[in-house]
Parts: sequence; structure tokens; C-alpha cells
Amino acid sequence: MNATTSTDTPTLSSPQEPATAKGPRRSLQSFLKPELAVVPVLVVVIVAGAVLNPAFLSYNNIFGILQQTAELGVLVMGLTLVLITGKFDLSLESTFGLAPMVGVYVFLSLDGTALGLADSPVVALVAILVVGALIGLFNSALVVYLKFNAFIATLATLILLRGISLGLTHGETLSGLPPLITAMGQQSFIGLPVSFFVALIVLVVLSLFLSRHRVGRYLYAIGGNQLAARVAGVRVERVLIGVFVVAGVLAALAGLLQMGRIDSIPTSLGQNLIFSAFAAAVLGGVSLNGGRGTLSGACGGVLLLVLIQNILVLAQVPGYWINATTGAIILVALLISRFTGADKSS
Repeated sequence: MNATTSTDTPTLSSPQEPATAKGPRRSLQSFLKPELAVVPVLVVVIVAGAVLNPAFLSYNNIFGILQQTAELGVLVMGLTLVLITGKFDLSLESTFGLAPMVGVYVFLSLDGTALGLADSPVVALVAILVVGALIGLFNSALVVYLKFNAFIATLATLILLRGISLGLTHGETLSGLPPLITAMGQQSFIGLPVSFFVALIVLVVLSLFLSRHRVGRYLYAIGGNQLAARVAGVRVERVLIGVFVVAGVLAALAGLLQMGRIDSIPTSLGQNLIFSAFAAAVLGGVSLNGGRGTLSGACGGVLLLVLIQNILVLAQVPGYWINATTGAIILVALLISRFTGADKSS
């Protein structure tokens, strides 16, 4: 007698395998992929920008757009990794500003306005990324081990870090930065910003990690169903710690890029940037419920957001109206996600 052997071990589905849907809704979801829905909108926005203002397609304007896209894109990629796991990290905004400030303040000598313990740009660069990693580690301890709500815990961290950045420099702007510190944010290569290539490298590496590495697939499994992932043998706590740390490093890197572009570190560096980051992620088809989204889609959302804001600036729209568009864009993106299936709660 032949006995049939069955295994009850859960398997981890690919991030590209959405939940089964039936009828017209399935057809709509298969036609309107969340990460691709932004592409036709990008085309329309670019054409509209070119028609409304000839300066839109000028070299200097495109150069600036790529710089801003790179800075926000690196931050959004860190946020996307966290969102895929079903968690939040609002403190990335403060990490964006505090990490460069700490690295420069502690390890560079700027006309007596900093401690200058090493007075070494290389040490300062390393310190910036290390500070980002430590902030991510701190957040992961709150969320993973103390079981704090990720939204509230990282909101508290955001406020705490913003206060530290103000107290550290007494509200003063750090300037006179050495060229090595500002190179990634200011220099160009073959006519394009170096920061753009930095963001592109990060995008390619992390995209391959998410699609090809089993730990990358674990992120989707945790965001989709943490209990099932744990039963399947995923070390959920270890993966979440790694995600928060990587997100912190990416936020610090993004802050480094913007710091280089503006050649200074104001205490307001990165302020309110988290709202743009969430808007871009949602525009790119990243689900706020976890388990779904791609980095390429999120970066598409970043480009769309930066293009819209650039068009409004060229049209000389007052700044307060430009800020209001971010909220409107989030609402539109949520509406789009409802029809494309990115919102799993629908």
C-alpha cells in the first residue's frame, strides 16, 4: 500500500502573487498594477509642464529635479521597506536632519562652531551613516522588544530627535562644509547629478534584494501575515530590526545628499519631509497595510510628486498652496489604490 505523504509547512508566497480576486475586480487589478498606475500620470504631467513653462525642460531645471528626486527617493526607499513589513517609521524625517548634523558637529571643525573631535571629513561621513543605523536600532527596540505601537513610538522619536538637533547647535546653521562632505550632493557625472546615480544604485541593489533574496521575500511575508511568517520559520524580530536599521541608514544618506546640495545644515533640514515621503510611497502603489509594494513604484511616486511641485514653483504658486497639494495627492493616491487593489483592507 502506498502512503501519500503531505507536508503542512507553510510556504512563503512571492511578492508578485496578489490575493485571488474574481470577476471584473480581478480584471481591473490585473490591468491597473499599483506600481504602473503612476506611469501614464507621469507622462501627462511632463507634457503639461513643458506646455505651461518652457523652462520646465531646461537643463538646469531637469538637473534640479533629479537632485530632489534622488534625495527624497532614497528616504522613500527606506520608508517603503518599513511599510512592506506592515510597520511605520515617522522618525525618518528627523534622522534625515539629525544624522548629518551630529556627524558634522562632532567630527568637523567649522570656524569654532563645532566640536571638531577628529576634524576629518571621512570620519564625519562614516559617523553620519552610523548615527542613522543607531536611530534605526533604537526604533526597532521600541517596536520589536517593547512592543510599542510603531506609529506612536516613531512619532515620539521624531519629536525627540528634532529637539536634540535644535539643542545641539542652539538653532544655528552649520555651514562652511568641506568639499568631500558636499560632493555627492553637488557634483555631476556625464551631465547628471552624482546624487542621482547614488539613488539609482540603492534602487537596483534593494530591488534585487527584495526580488531575489529570501530575506527580501520575508519582508512581504511579514507584512502580509506576521503569524503565518513566524510559523513558516521566519525570524520576524531579526528581520524587523534589520529593516529599521537599513531605513535609518538610508534616511541619513538622503540627508547627506540634501546637505551637500544646499552646502549647509540648518536645524530645519528635513522638516515635514515625512509627509512627502508617505505621499510618494502611496502614489507608487505601496500599501500602508503592509505586504505589498515595490521600490520602483515608490520611486515613480517620488518623481511624480517632485514634478508636480516643480511645475507649481515655476508657475509661481504661493508656497502654502504647494504644501496643500501634498495632502490632496495622498487622498488621490488612496483613491487609486482602492481600485487597483493596493489597499488590502478594501
